[in-house]
Formats: sequence, structure tokens, C-alpha cells
Amino acid sequence: MPLAYPKVTRSPHVGSDSLQASAWPENARCVVAFTVDFDGTGNEVGKGLEPFGAHSAGRYSARRGIARHLDMLERLAIPATFFVPGYDAECSPEAVRSIAQAGHEIGAHGYVHEGMLLEPEEEVRRLTLTHTILSDLLGVSPRGWRSPSGQKTGVTLPTLKSLGYCYDSSDKDADSPYMLDIGGEQSMVEIPNNTYSLDDFPFFNFSMTPVSEVIDQWKREFDLRYSEGGFFMLTVHPRSGWGSGTPSRTNAIEETLRHIQRHRDVHFTRLIDLYEHINQTPHCFDEVRI
Repeated sequence: MPLAYPKVTRSPHVGSDSLQASAWPENARCVVAFTVDFDGTGNEVGKGLEPFGAHSAGRYSARRGIARHLDMLERLAIPATFFVPGYDAECSPEAVRSIAQAGHEIGAHGYVHEGMLLEPEEEVRRLTLTHTILSDLLGVSPRGWRSPSGQKTGVTLPTLKSLGYCYDSSDKDADSPYMLDIGGEQSMVEIPNNTYSLDDFPFFNFSMTPVSEVIDQWKREFDLRYSEGGFFMLTVHPRSGWGSGTPSRTNAIEETLRHIQRHRDVHFTRLIDLYEHINQTPHCFDEVRI
């Protein structure tokens, strides 16, 4: 069966990604979201690898990285959104519960961090499976989703909507959130995740960038978005290897977040809370029809 791909058209409600302060919660000048992709052993298992030895970096997430990131967030009093694959929730339920117990949001992130497009029936099965795993584990259903590899098909968003999801955080096509018209009277919110400039993975996996230079890049990106009255979302992974679970890299995140906190009128938010605000003020945001 051929895969179904969505067609996209844009109907702007506002002229650009630079939004007036009234568009943001508490009339903030800049909204900041800190997001963490759990990315444990499911990454390796999804590729058919045994998560041991040279392929054991994903085990670091649950064993140390998550706790280190939670300690950092507690020191800074910053809320966050964690995206968790279903397989990792099955393998490390206590680590996932600790995230929720600390008051952070948990969204869905595939089952075994799938890196390929699936046939429609299998995609629906895995979306539903992870949704059930997280709902049963936490006693509350996730409402946000991030594609584990940035890929979506024509069945992805309708399936998520039918399961009760209200926002997606996968696309790379804007600086600010926007409304998604997915057909009929159904709508969701897209909260873009620009992974190649505000994500630890490309720096530590591809370019092997020193930590000091990564900090400088993230600070510069924030400063410009702040000057434009915009939206800033940083995405990191608590793994070792190409992730930021280790001490020096977690410290780089903390230094970046402390830099942001020194600016006035910055509002830190979980993505679900940002969704609630956007859903109440849709006229302030672009709309894209899928």
C-alpha cells in the first residue's frame, strides 16, 4: 500500500513570525521552551542493535541523564516538556514517573524512535501503542507528540487527533507556533522544533563542536530571537555520546538557561501550557492547512 503524504497550504493570520507581545502569555517579550527527548535504548533497538557495549549510550538517559537534567531544572525553577518513546517508558518506568512527579510535561515520541516511514496500519498501531503505554504508566494521557525522526505521513495527525493530542512539535518551517487545519473541523497547533540550530545532536554527533562553542551558538540565537520578540525552543537529549546527559554538557545547558533568565520579560513554558494559550488566541497566529 503506498504511503499517504499531506498537502500543505498556508493562510497567514499575521504577516510574519515576529509576533506582538500581546500574542504571548503574560505579555512576555520572548517565550522560551526547554524540551528533552528521552531517547534511551529504543534508539538502538529500533535500528536492530543490541543496546550494550558500543551501543549502550542510550542506557545513560535513565541511569543518570534524566536525574541530572531534573536536578538542573529544579535549581533553575524552570518547567520543561519531555518527549518519551513508548519502549523507553516500558524499560525505565521509574525514570519516566520521576519526570511527571517533578511537574514536567510528558509527550509521546514514537515507540522505538522510528527512523523510517511506516505503512499506515503499522503507523497507527505504534502511535496507539505508545499512547496506551504512557497513559497507563502516568495515569494521564499525553497531549503532545514529536516525531522521533521528523517524519510524518497523511495518517499521522488525524490519528493523533483521534487519540486526543492537541499539538505536534516536529516541523521545521517557522520560528513561532502556528495553527494546523487538518481537515473538516479538526485543528491542532504546531510548535516548530528547529533541530539543526537549537539541538545538541547535530553539534555533538556530526560536527563534534566543543561545548564552549555550543553555548555561544545557543546564546547568540536566543539574543536575536529576544530582540525580535520571538519564540525560543531548545531541544536536548539526556544520553551520553551525542547527548547532553554528562556533567559538562548539562552545565552548558544550565549556563545557556541562566543567560536567558538574566533577560527581562522572558516566559518559560511547558508546551502544553503554550498550546492552551494559543488555542485561546488563534487569531494571533498563522494557520496552515494540511
